[in-house]
Amino acid sequence: MRVFAHRGCSGEYPENTMPAFRKARDAGCHGIELDVHLTRDGEVVIIHDETLDRVTDGTGRVRDYSLAELKKFNAAALHRDTIAFEPIPSFAEYCAWAAATDLVTNVEIKSNLVYYPGLEEKALNLVRKHGLEKKVIFSSFNHGSLTILKKLDPSVPCGALVPERGLVNAGLYCATMGFDYYHPAFSSIGPEAVEECRRHGVGVNVWTINTLQALKRCRLLGCDSVISDFPDVCLAYLRGL
Repeated sequence: MRVFAHRGCSGEYPENTMPAFRKARDAGCHGIELDVHLTRDGEVVIIHDETLDRVTDGTGRVRDYSLAELKKFNAAALHRDTIAFEPIPSFAEYCAWAAATDLVTNVEIKSNLVYYPGLEEKALNLVRKHGLEKKVIFSSFNHGSLTILKKLDPSVPCGALVPERGLVNAGLYCATMGFDYYHPAFSSIGPEAVEECRRHGVGVNVWTINTLQALKRCRLLGCDSVISDFPDVCLAYLRGL
């Protein structure tokens, strides 16, 4: 079972920042999950929320700032006791770094609350530019974004993210839509859902696994991957087996 670092090692480091990503690499994670938006000047940037308020010392919507302006905000605002300042990373910066690693990157397209024209194509072009086509999975709660990606490149792996309540017949749905993975919350996953996905050739990657009990259950169910804020803890348990 593979372990993805949720927004990097976000349980210990500022989420969606290069220190969190580097920690995930050093811990031996299979991959990293991160989130992308578009700036005012059309650059792909890594941050979870549509606004800056929760995790930075800035305020307002990501889309209302240029990349240069966003770089002035502190993405480590919640971790000032350990990290004085850390800029919001661009996706181009991340891709250049990831190209020198064996990590698989789960890129979540954050188009479910804000419509970013061209975000899917821009993100895919950066993946191609840095030779990461074989080391990427795209996911989104907006399945329209996944459909756009599949039209741009039918071979790019895509995972259908769904809310906590889950999705009935997820395997059939993903297979019908041409999606490679089902990305449910742990609260909605069970043996029937995993088996139904298996019958349709759809992988199951579960979020967000932050307890040993949840990790053990995902392993018992035969899930393909778990996404965790504490991937080093997950890895230590799995290696101990």
